[in-house]
Amino acid sequence: MTAHEPRGWYHRLRRRVHHILDGGVNDRATRIVHRAFIALVALSVLSVVLESVPEYDRRFRQLFLTVELVAVGIFTVEYLLRLWSAPEHTPYSDRTATSARLAFIVSGSAIIDLLTVLPFYLSYFFSADLRVLLLLRLLRFFKLARYSAGMRTLIAVMEAERKALLATGILLFGAVLFSAAAIHLAEHEAQPKSFGSIPAAMWWAIVTITTVGYGDVSPITLTGRIIASITMVTGYVMLGLPVGIVATAFAEEIHRREFVVTWSMVASVPLFRTLDASAIAEIMRYLSAQSVPAGTLIVRRGEIAQSMYFIAEGEVEVELPTKVVRLGVGQFFGERAILYQTPRTANVRATEPTKLLILQAYDLQTLIARTPLIGECIREVAAARSVLAPEEPHGDIIEAELEEHPAPADGPAGAEFTP
Repeated sequence: MTAHEPRGWYHRLRRRVHHILDGGVNDRATRIVHRAFIALVALSVLSVVLESVPEYDRRFRQLFLTVELVAVGIFTVEYLLRLWSAPEHTPYSDRTATSARLAFIVSGSAIIDLLTVLPFYLSYFFSADLRVLLLLRLLRFFKLARYSAGMRTLIAVMEAERKALLATGILLFGAVLFSAAAIHLAEHEAQPKSFGSIPAAMWWAIVTITTVGYGDVSPITLTGRIIASITMVTGYVMLGLPVGIVATAFAEEIHRREFVVTWSMVASVPLFRTLDASAIAEIMRYLSAQSVPAGTLIVRRGEIAQSMYFIAEGEVEVELPTKVVRLGVGQFFGERAILYQTPRTANVRATEPTKLLILQAYDLQTLIARTPLIGECIREVAAARSVLAPEEPHGDIIEAELEEHPAPADGPAGAEFTP
C-alpha cells in the first residue's frame, strides 16, 4: 500500500487478510488457518496418490472427486485473497495496488498457487481427464513451503547459492561429457551398439557418475574399465560438491537466524539492556535459547540445580510453599541455587508459551569472572529494590540476602527463593 492511500476499514481488512495468509502475526486465527491449509494440502495430495491405484479409484472415485472440488474451491479463494491483499506485502509496499498485484502474479509462489488449481479448470473447459494433469495437481505439495520455516530456509539457501550450484552443475555435465567421449573411444569397436557414439555413451556416463550403476551397459576392455574406475571416483567427488554447498549454507543460515534471535532476546532482558554490543556478544557465548509451551515444568522442587533462567518472552509461575509468584519478561530465577549449590525449593512452570535464556552453573561463574560488569548489574538490580519482602517478584536476589550472605569471590549471591 502506498503512503498516500487512506487507512480506512477496507485497507485494515486487506492488511488483516494478508497477515493471516502470510503469517505476519502469530495469533489464534492465523494458526488455525495455516493448520487448516496444511491439512488440506496433505489430504489433496494423498487423494491424488491413492487415485492412481485402480482398485481405490473404482471404490472411492466420488470421494476423491469431492476432495478435489473442496481443495480447488479453497485454493482458488486463497489465490484471489492473496492477489487482493498483495499491496500489503512488504516488498511491494512502495508500489501502486495494480503494480503490486502484477508483481505477485509473476512471483514463484503465486505461479505454484495458480498451477495447483489450473488442472481442474482445464479439465472442466476442455473435457480433459484430471489424471492426465497429475503432475500439476501434485504441485500442491510445494504449497507447504509457505507454512514450514525449514523449507523456506532451504529454498532461500538454494537461491542464495544458485551461482555455486550452477557451477557444480556445469562441472557435472562436463564430467559426463568427457567420460562419455573417453568410453566411446575405448569401447566403440567392442560394443558398437552401446558405445557407438558419444550421445549413446552418455547414458552409461550418467548412471556411473551418479553411482546408480544399473549394470545394463558395462565396459569389457581393459582401457574401458580403467576409464570406468576413474569415472566412478569422479562421480563421488562431483556429487559431494552440491551437497556440501547446500549443507554448509543451510547450517550458516540457521546459525545466523539463531544469532539474531538470541541477540534480540538477550538485549530485551533489562539486566543486560545497558550493556554494549561487545558485552552482549560475550554473554551470548554462554547463553542458550529455549522455547517452552504453556504448562511446561521448567524447574522441579528438590532437584539439583544446574542452571539459571532469564525470561525473554512469556511468563512463569513459581510455586512456593506458602504462595505463588509470577515472573514475567526480563525477570530471572534459579541463580541462588547454583551459587550456593542447594537443591531447588520450588516448582517453576510456564503459564504461557515462554522463551527462556539458560545459563549453566559453571558458565555463570565463568561469565562473572570474565565480565565483572555482569556482577555489578546484578547488584545494581538488587540494590534498586526498595521492597525486601519475600513476595518481591524481580528475580531471586534481594538486597537483604546480599548483606546476610556474603557473595562468593567470583559472583553475586542471595535469593528470596531457590527454584
